[in-house]
Amino acid sequence: MSDRIAAILSRYPATSVVLSTGEQGTGPGGLVEAVDAHGVGPLAAMLADGEELCLDDPGVRLVIRREGHGASVRVQWQDGPSFEERLELPEAMPAPAPDGARDAASAPAARPVDDLAAALLDLEQPLAITDRGVFLGTRAPGSLRGLVPPVSIADLGAASFRRDHGVAAALVAGAMAGGIASVDLVVAMSRAGMLAFFGSGGLPLDQVERAVAEVRERVAGGPAGFNLLHNPMEPAVEERTVDLYLAGGVRHVSASAYMRLTPAVVRYRTHGIHLEGDRIVAPNRVFAKVSRPEVAEQFMRPPPEAILAELVAAGVLTPEQRRLAARIPVAEDVTVEGDSGGHTDRRPLVAMVPVIRRLRDRIVAEEGYADRGIALRVGAAGGLGDPASVHAAFALGADYVLTGSVNQCTVEAGTSDLARELLARAGIADCTTGPAPDMFEMGAEVQVLGRGSMYAQRAGRLYELYRRYDSLDAIPAPDRARIEKQIFRRSLDEVWADTAEFWRQRDPAELARAEADPHHKMALTFRWYLGMTSRWARTGEPDRKRDFQIWCGPAMGLFNDWVAGTWLEPLPARGVVAVNRALLHGAAVLRRVDAARAAGLDIPRQVDPPGPWRAP
Repeated sequence: MSDRIAAILSRYPATSVVLSTGEQGTGPGGLVEAVDAHGVGPLAAMLADGEELCLDDPGVRLVIRREGHGASVRVQWQDGPSFEERLELPEAMPAPAPDGARDAASAPAARPVDDLAAALLDLEQPLAITDRGVFLGTRAPGSLRGLVPPVSIADLGAASFRRDHGVAAALVAGAMAGGIASVDLVVAMSRAGMLAFFGSGGLPLDQVERAVAEVRERVAGGPAGFNLLHNPMEPAVEERTVDLYLAGGVRHVSASAYMRLTPAVVRYRTHGIHLEGDRIVAPNRVFAKVSRPEVAEQFMRPPPEAILAELVAAGVLTPEQRRLAARIPVAEDVTVEGDSGGHTDRRPLVAMVPVIRRLRDRIVAEEGYADRGIALRVGAAGGLGDPASVHAAFALGADYVLTGSVNQCTVEAGTSDLARELLARAGIADCTTGPAPDMFEMGAEVQVLGRGSMYAQRAGRLYELYRRYDSLDAIPAPDRARIEKQIFRRSLDEVWADTAEFWRQRDPAELARAEADPHHKMALTFRWYLGMTSRWARTGEPDRKRDFQIWCGPAMGLFNDWVAGTWLEPLPARGVVAVNRALLHGAAVLRRVDAARAAGLDIPRQVDPPGPWRAP
């Protein structure tokens, strides 16, 4: 890609850019929003007289032809009118430069800063700090003490992340299970040039299949991903999910809740692996969510030889593909998950990120990844609910950040208004832990919203009974009556009848096992409640509000505290793109604040921390 194309895409991220000179490139999309923000004059300024530039995005084409000191502009809408106009260019109009490219020698003379807070909030404006004061621009009088460079949200995180995934920002919206990370959420983020993962976990496969088809149709090649949830209780479901993703052309998956690698995730990663020249190309990308170094290492290393041999024996891989697969990591993007909602070890992010980064560096050296052009990235998740926390994650060295809990109260989230209202009232101390529905028998827990819900206590009571007794019949009559009245609101016999019918349709082997093993029957019966509580929350069953299982971490309370009294406090204003752009914008402001503070300035309270940014 030429420097000119890179410069264009840095500000106008169209899906396709073609110059009449033959130069071309591709971006993540978002042309209309970019034109609204910057106009088309800077594009025309990049062209020589007689040159033509064509930019395509889903549904629209923009064609600009330079003609002396002006340009002709033609806009063609796929489902609407086309129009042309003449654009006159000022003689000194600057062309857009690639991110970070600044020409200080040609910069205008600096002007004194009257409002430091406003100047710091203007991300595009460089500031010079001298012994004579603070100035807009870089050509300032006096002895230089420091510079505050321009910063954009595209400057945060790793450039390789944006390049490899075709996105405009190093931020991911995580896969909230049960379809809470909905199709609408994934599509909205994709159209804004950001990556989000559909929350496939816990959904029937036919529903996931429909989501794959809808996302593929609506994003038109833009960034999008799907969750691949480890299912130790039903490994066949994990395998069938991979089959579905491969058939649907899904190129990004978020591998969650893994304690060890499985043939399913390795099969997804290595599917279609091949050589292009001397470069190994693996079309499918895995994002691994981890909270332990030993799990992170499994994903950072090449797939285990035993699993590769198994896939070759099954005819899934050729011997040549096996050789190539042994030279790449299972995941190039490993997300360190701190104190997050849902499955979590509640580890402190500030301790985990440095440990996993050092582990990454050691593995990169041992495996020789750098020599093969492989970038192994470490992301950060958990507790990210305001600009300061996002800025801190990048300052720790995170290559990208992943948001979760804060997206659950957005308008696009696949949950109920009742659940959103509970989330919007949450504070940082309003979370607790309860049994995990998918790993109930193992004693695993998930972090959930405690304020307004009795889920953790009631599900915990069921787990105590499961540990103490070997069958439903062994439960003492007073305990049985209590849980039937307070938790199930039905008899256990009625619950089992519904549970048996569910497994008869889903997996008859599970039903046969339960009929032969009373303790397993007990587990499946209790899991009925654990599964229904998250469904009641998503559908907003008012008479079951006290049972809602809402996955949530302290980031939700942090976010609510940050937006209190601002335009982003009302739930209707919380679009997923608005929320995540506000977090990134605030983090970019804080990068400028750090530079100003390092030069000895007293920072105005309005920008430390900054309030929620609103798109103009």
